[in-house]
Amino acid sequence: MYKNAKHRWAMAIDLNSCTGCSACMVACSAENNCPTVGPELERRGRDMFWIRIDRFEEKIGGDDSRVDVRHVPMMCQHCNDAPCEIVCPVYATYHNPEGLNAQVYNRCVGTRYCSNNCPYKVRAFNFFDYSAPEKATFAFPEPLNWQLNPDVTVRSKGVMEKCTMCVQRIMDGKGKARDENREVRDGDITPACAQSCPTNAIVFGDLMDRNSKVSKLSREDSRRYWSSANSTPSPA
Repeated sequence: MYKNAKHRWAMAIDLNSCTGCSACMVACSAENNCPTVGPELERRGRDMFWIRIDRFEEKIGGDDSRVDVRHVPMMCQHCNDAPCEIVCPVYATYHNPEGLNAQVYNRCVGTRYCSNNCPYKVRAFNFFDYSAPEKATFAFPEPLNWQLNPDVTVRSKGVMEKCTMCVQRIMDGKGKARDENREVRDGDITPACAQSCPTNAIVFGDLMDRNSKVSKLSREDSRRYWSSANSTPSPA
């Protein structure tokens, strides 16, 4: 699949640097037009976040009052052999040549097979038409509808959605590089979560660029490890 691809987009996250501030969650929601469903629907498991912060606690020594807290930003892992892709009956989710697990919203029929098959549980299902003004309880009422990102569609009722690694920013960065008659440089493309992280715990880039920061962190850093659903790509 990657034989003729020019890029292999990937993300590296320094778990030691993550403070669990949730700035990435807010930025992702604002960038990708994710609605805020409210506490009642949150309790029913119908949250619409594309990224979440998992919190883990470990007791230190024998003192129950001392706890070590660890945070893990969890979004779509864009698995190489994604279990969500093989169960979709309409091929709404697929792997593109640049390593992204893509989602075609207008092809999705809402079977939710992909969500059942996802080991990370990072897909959200639209139970309501959040863009409909007559359903302002779940939508973007005036003037919040003016904050919607015009580069990203507002998904409709009955479809699955998930992290795209801000594919609209990837397309914009590639377009600017093409207009300037040059190759995409490391740092040209930054997803919303990485841009908003105050500790720079999230790094995004091209693994096929050996000099990119994400490539060095993923291949050379002594603390590196890969998601079990992904494998280290072959050298470019």
